[in-house]
Amino acid sequence: MWPFGGGKDWNVVGILFEKNDTYMINANRVKGKTAESVKRRVKLHDRTLLWVVYDQKGSILESGQGNGCHHAQAKTLKELEKVLHTNNSIRDILRMLESGKTDKAASKLIWSGYPRKKAPEQTD
Repeated sequence: MWPFGGGKDWNVVGILFEKNDTYMINANRVKGKTAESVKRRVKLHDRTLLWVVYDQKGSILESGQGNGCHHAQAKTLKELEKVLHTNNSIRDILRMLESGKTDKAASKLIWSGYPRKKAPEQTD
């Protein structure tokens, strides 16, 4: 650990594809040498749409698309990237991690940007 608190203390968040209308938030609070390793594993996971590294004040340090970005449309990913710092379900997860109550948390991502389901074609 660096003197004066200069070591890594990150909240690494992955937005994972479950279904077209369901994404999950998986988050870990990680410190020191483990931080880079966790970030790398989240980025490489085959269902990770987006990954984000937050500091303990909720600021985004790094973010990007994960290996699973092909599961969603580029338009959907752009919309999701815009709300990473304001989405309530992500903020709730970050509050749990920042408080120290837990070092791991997961929840369904609640947001209005999921792709709309296509109406079934009617045959007469």
